[in-house]
Amino acid sequence: MIDRRNLIRYSATTFGTLLAGAALDPLKALAATVTLPFENGERPLVKYPQKRLMIGLTERPPQLETPFSVFNEGVITPNDAFFVRYHLAGIPLDIDPSTFTLEVKGKVDKPLKLSLADIKKMPAVEIIAVNQCSGNSRGFFNPRVSGGQLANGAMGNARWKGVPLKTVLDKAGVQASAKQVMFGGMDQPVVDKTPDFAKALDIDHARDGEVMLAYAMNGQDLPVLNGFPLRLVVPGYFGTYWVKHLNEITVLDDVLDNFWMKTAYRIPDNDCHCVEPGTAPKATIPINRFVVRSFITNVIDGAKIRTGTTTLKGIAFDGGKGIKEVAVSTDGGKTWTPAKLGKELGKYSFREWSLPVKLRAGAHDLRVRATNNGGQTQPMEPSWNPAGYMRNVVESVRVTAG
Repeated sequence: MIDRRNLIRYSATTFGTLLAGAALDPLKALAATVTLPFENGERPLVKYPQKRLMIGLTERPPQLETPFSVFNEGVITPNDAFFVRYHLAGIPLDIDPSTFTLEVKGKVDKPLKLSLADIKKMPAVEIIAVNQCSGNSRGFFNPRVSGGQLANGAMGNARWKGVPLKTVLDKAGVQASAKQVMFGGMDQPVVDKTPDFAKALDIDHARDGEVMLAYAMNGQDLPVLNGFPLRLVVPGYFGTYWVKHLNEITVLDDVLDNFWMKTAYRIPDNDCHCVEPGTAPKATIPINRFVVRSFITNVIDGAKIRTGTTTLKGIAFDGGKGIKEVAVSTDGGKTWTPAKLGKELGKYSFREWSLPVKLRAGAHDLRVRATNNGGQTQPMEPSWNPAGYMRNVVESVRVTAG
């Protein structure tokens, strides 16, 4: 592995060579694969700089899923195991933090150009928050939908450090006509017809004090593939808004209607954000906050375990109301027992849970269901939408005790 301090000194050619080698050669050299639990689920295990072996979805741009066993290692997802998602193949590989600048422009009184050093001089804040890809768990949709066929590993929980976006916007002086704030990164399309990636937040959300310009992750500089040297952190919102390699902030007096807001990342405009399989929604809205989810992390589907008492463990999270209760069933959802919740690290963090259960010899359908402080709970039956977003059904883990 290359040390972070040394890595940022590498030239584009050097790091590009490393990245290309990591993406391609190990597929042949390692010949290691994992089979995700759905049709056509075989994936290569790949090695990239600053990352352990990850599940490879695509090579250009790299899309890396976290092996699910990582979530049983602890409530914080290690940097070297944090998932990677890019839309554009032109990834910036030659970023000099000493010359990097963030431009703040548009409907502001005082346009800014801030260096990384300028940003780090501002009062810093920290927040523990989950970043989850909109298409996390898409591979489980039935009927299947197009898009990256991910299992449950396109998510991670980290301690982010940076500056509130509000601080920077206030420094620039947001004008009264402002409606949204647009964010752009240094990654670029490699084909002219591909729209450049940019996302927007309503002005009140952008200035709520929680949205952050993060330069550190779990006490270290951001990994290159997770947005070095600066990324947007939007707690409770899906990862499409967490713009990496952030270098442009533009205050708008209108609503952004580019491809990534008007066409992509849309969900049905109803309570369940779902439609009947095979149909199209009548109206859509941009995807936004997470729905409540929970997982068993220490037992895998199909496992054989000993009879007697087994302590089940896992995680739960939602879009910012916080987890109120986690309940576990060992009989396929017929009866439920409240689990013990672990320490709360903030309303946007994973919340650990545990419960000792007694299992007699035979087959068992284990399930876990979370409820948040707003009274929202996970559905027993999966919902469906054409983009394969926001899956949060109560999952089954089938085991045999003996």
